[in-house]
Amino acid sequence: MRRGNVPALLRAYHYGLIAGEPALAGLLAWRRQRGKEDPVRLPERTGRPGKPRPAGPLVWAHGASIGEALSLIGLVERLTRRGFTVLVTSGTRTSAELLARRLPRGALHQFAPLDAPRYLARFLDHWQPDLALVAESELWPNTILALHEREVPLILVNGRMSERSARGWARTPTVARALLSRIALCLAQTQDEAERFARLGAPRVELGGNLKFDAEAPPADPEPLRQLAGVMAGRPVWLAASTHPGEEAAATAAHRALARRYPGLLTIVVPRHPDRGPAIAADAVSAGLRVGRRSTGGQPHDKVDLYVADTVGELGLFYRLCPVVFVGGSLARHGGQNPIEPARLGAAILYGPHVRNFAPVYGTLDRAGGARIVRDGQELIAAIDQLLADPAGRRAMARAGAAAIESAGGATDRAMAAIEPFICQLKIAGRFAS
Repeated sequence: MRRGNVPALLRAYHYGLIAGEPALAGLLAWRRQRGKEDPVRLPERTGRPGKPRPAGPLVWAHGASIGEALSLIGLVERLTRRGFTVLVTSGTRTSAELLARRLPRGALHQFAPLDAPRYLARFLDHWQPDLALVAESELWPNTILALHEREVPLILVNGRMSERSARGWARTPTVARALLSRIALCLAQTQDEAERFARLGAPRVELGGNLKFDAEAPPADPEPLRQLAGVMAGRPVWLAASTHPGEEAAATAAHRALARRYPGLLTIVVPRHPDRGPAIAADAVSAGLRVGRRSTGGQPHDKVDLYVADTVGELGLFYRLCPVVFVGGSLARHGGQNPIEPARLGAAILYGPHVRNFAPVYGTLDRAGGARIVRDGQELIAAIDQLLADPAGRRAMARAGAAAIESAGGATDRAMAAIEPFICQLKIAGRFAS
């Protein structure tokens, strides 16, 4: 690592992770044992490639998990049409499974290497990216330093910087400036976030908007959709989506409170982490509900009260089937999950008070009348009751949310316009001929 203007704290971090490689290997082994890493592809986490590098120009696009990675799909599609191979990296098994289905021709997936210098060197030596895009707030110090040393432009897209994060960065201002000054362009989601990035030392910041508003609705296989619609026909139904621990208990309590008022009521729960399906089902059975699980072949027929859809990549099915959706991670103190997909597909949206990760999105929906906050389990019950009892009001709420999402789009166009000068520089340098 060139010393240059790299602060001592960053140098200590750099060399500390070189010395700490045995500990990182232990961490990966522990994660593998817990099912958090793909054992076949574990070497990718240490920078060892799982595929050959295609010839020609290559863009590295990184999103930490499902939401961040999927937000990049629109840009990935545009870049592949421009003649780039796009290497998309992420850090979770579920994101890898979804990306395998959603990436366009000309794009490929690898697991992201940990932020260790030797891992990154292996990764970059093999893939030799011409341009790097990182989504939201994935600002890993060694990654930033390594790209800068190799003169690979790094662009932060869909950039997020909360006030709380900004205060944390401000405690080490020399580190913040050293890292952010090495980012060629920062496209922030909101004006407030743009100002925070600039205040902390990012030299070029633009307002880009939120790429997630442009994301296409998640797909749904037509045959399972038809089959499920037939099984559920005529039943009042609501969905608790992307739930976290504690929220399934609220869903169970809501079902028990409303079941007499709505005969045949069906509650569908899609946990954020499908491996929790057995425990969720067991708790619901203990509460006296009849339960089916999708991962074991169960169906939401008329003998099932609560259906646990503990599979990966099928939310698109249930968003299309359920007119009322509670978006999880919001009663639990997780920070919220993305409400854009169910709103785009015509659901009335309910959410809890803890939505810091998607506060601007919920603000957009709230102002349009397309979403409603529920502060606890009792308010959730009341809101579901009101929406199931008032189909016309529910449809109006859903239309308002879908229109708000549509009107907030355009971030992908702005991002491509901002990236265009970097593509032109690659052409001038002779690295991209198209």
